[in-house]
Amino acid sequence: MKKRFNIGLLLALGILGLLSGCGRDSRDQTEGNSRSEEGPKSRTAEETAMEEENEKGSRDENAVWITPTSEIAELETGLSMVRYEGEYGFDTFLEQGGAASDADVAAYITSLLAQEIQMEGAPFGCSTLSVENQDGGYLFGRNFDWNACNGLIVSARPEKGYFSVSTVNMDFIRAGGLDISQLPDYMQAFVSLYAPLDGMNEKGLAVSVNMIQDSVSIHQDTAKPDLTTTTAVRLLLDKAADVEEALELLQQYDFHSSMGMMVHLVLADADGRSVAVEYVDNDMIVTETSVVTNFYLADGEKQGIGTAQSHTRYEILTQTLEERGAMTETEVRDVLDSVSKDNFGEFESTEWSIVMNQETKELIYYHREDYKTAYVISVE
Repeated sequence: MKKRFNIGLLLALGILGLLSGCGRDSRDQTEGNSRSEEGPKSRTAEETAMEEENEKGSRDENAVWITPTSEIAELETGLSMVRYEGEYGFDTFLEQGGAASDADVAAYITSLLAQEIQMEGAPFGCSTLSVENQDGGYLFGRNFDWNACNGLIVSARPEKGYFSVSTVNMDFIRAGGLDISQLPDYMQAFVSLYAPLDGMNEKGLAVSVNMIQDSVSIHQDTAKPDLTTTTAVRLLLDKAADVEEALELLQQYDFHSSMGMMVHLVLADADGRSVAVEYVDNDMIVTETSVVTNFYLADGEKQGIGTAQSHTRYEILTQTLEERGAMTETEVRDVLDSVSKDNFGEFESTEWSIVMNQETKELIYYHREDYKTAYVISVE
C-alpha cells in the first residue's frame, strides 16, 4: 500500500503541478466566468474601518476575519481552512459524463491523483433558513448536525467558474487506506473540492445538503450525464448565479444521492428566492420555502416523512420568521442556536453553523455550538 501511495503521489504531483500552475488571483469585471489579468483591488484602511463601523450592531463584535492560504490552517480542534486556486478538472469531469456514484467520483479523482478516494458516513440532521437582512440584501443560515468530525472550510478560486467558499466533512473522505491528512495540503484541498456539503459563491447563491430519513435513495436513470450529491453542490457553486440557473443545471443531469442517503438540496440566491429541491420516485420537485430541515416538503404521499425532531426545528424556525420578518446577522446566529443539537439532548452536535451574507458575499462560521466565537471569511 505504501509503495502504491508513493508512486501515486509522484504522479499526482506532476498532474497537479500542471493544473495548479494556471491559477491566478486576478478578477474579471464581466458577468462571465473567465478571469482577467488585472489583479484584485485591496481595501484601504479607511474603507475597512468604515465597513467595520457600519457592521457594528448587526455582527458579533467578537468576530475574527480569516484569510485562507494554500496551506491548511487549523482554526480550532475540528475546524480548519484552506484555499485552492486554479483548475481542478471539474469541467472535464462533467464532459466525460459526471459520475453516478461516490465510487465513480473516486475513480475520476484517482485518474488525476493516482489515489483511491472513498466516502463514508452516517445520517445527519440539518436546518436552514433564508431571510431578509435588516441591513440590506438577504441572509442564509445553515446548521450542520453530525457526530464530532473534522470540518474544512475551502475557498475555491477557479479560472473558469465562480469563486466560492464551501464546507467539507473530512471524515467522509479516505485516501487509499491512509488518512487524508497525510497528503500534502494542496492535494487535500483538491480532493475536498469534490465533497462540499454547503457553501456560497460570488454571486450570492447559497447551497446546502439536508438529509431526509427515508429508506429509499435517489438514482435517476436516463441518458443524461450523472451527478452525486456533493458533485451537484460543486456544479451549482461553480456555474449557477441564482436559483433559476441552478434548477436549469440540475435538470440537465441524473442525480444520484451519495452514500445511499435520501437528501434534499436547499438553494437560495441574492434576490431572496429560496427553494427545496427534492426527488420523489426519482422525479425532481421544487418547493418554494424559506425554511428546510429534514422532512419532505413536496406535496404528495411523501410530504412530512422525516424525523419528529426535524418537524420541531421547522416549527421553531418558521415561527421565528413570522414574528420577526427581517433579521440581522446576529439574530440569524441566535435562531440557529435555538435549533442546534444541544437543545435536544442528543449525542450528535451541531458541528458548524453558518450565517451567509448574500449581499456582502461573506460567511460567518460558528463551530460546535460556540456562538461566542465567530470566523468571517469572504468569498472574494
